[in-house]
Amino acid sequence: MARIIQCVPNFSEGQNKEIIEKIVEEIRVVEEVKLLDYSMDKDHNRTVVTFIGEPEKVIEAAFNACKVASELIDMKNHKGEHPRMGATDVIPLIPISDVTMEEAVELSKRLGKRIGEELNISVFLYEKSASSIDRENLADVRRGQYEGMEAKLKEDNWTPDFGPVELNREAGVTAVGARMPLVAFNVNLGTNDVSIAKNIAKSIRSSGGGFKYCKALGIEIKERNIVQVTMNMVDYTKTPLFRVFDVIEREAKRYGVNVIGSEIIGLVPMAAMVDVADYYLRVENFDHSQILEKRMME
Repeated sequence: MARIIQCVPNFSEGQNKEIIEKIVEEIRVVEEVKLLDYSMDKDHNRTVVTFIGEPEKVIEAAFNACKVASELIDMKNHKGEHPRMGATDVIPLIPISDVTMEEAVELSKRLGKRIGEELNISVFLYEKSASSIDRENLADVRRGQYEGMEAKLKEDNWTPDFGPVELNREAGVTAVGARMPLVAFNVNLGTNDVSIAKNIAKSIRSSGGGFKYCKALGIEIKERNIVQVTMNMVDYTKTPLFRVFDVIEREAKRYGVNVIGSEIIGLVPMAAMVDVADYYLRVENFDHSQILEKRMME
């Protein structure tokens, strides 16, 4: 079986397609790496890229893309709805085939070290790669965002794992880490009152006493004059999408607001969507082996 890892870097640019194309091209040209998807979001001013490949080649592609992003994206001028702290905001590595989580952690440390030393960018290790429990949660690492990072880097308990203590004002700060597959899931509400989205997000996220494996924020989608509950589902096997969606829908009704749609950003594991279909269709005795495409792949 081939050794494969997945990489899903997030770049703080979602409006200038020319810049994103130059970054993505650094991934396309690396042999034994396959670009699967990239999604630009104008409101978030953010692009999520997904690629897979042989571990050493994936690390090479991730570094090259980060380097170009640091040259083309100036964080001093960046504005967007999504929390961010760097031009390459986060680089997660996900073991897919014949690669252990421990190996993915070691790869993330090598990548973080190279970014810190060669690009002069402060790097925090997070999730499974975190050097302390305080750094496991990306939201904690990113708290303060770009504007607060200059002071944060100088705090005793926030010395970066790699790179300078002084903020790279153009490139900002990057988080690198190994983790499970994550589902970026957003639910749109039929109102422009962002306080409703924020209240619902607080009620469902782990830090607010909600679902343990859900991270959520309430934001405005100004282009559509609506608001959104934007989420990272960090373990869809333990907190399924349908359960969170149901709660959001019920909470929205309390405010007299309807859910008008939802969206998946980037790629999603097939099992996550099959679980949703199984739940809403109430299929009895359903087994994933009944999925045609899965049987064909086997």
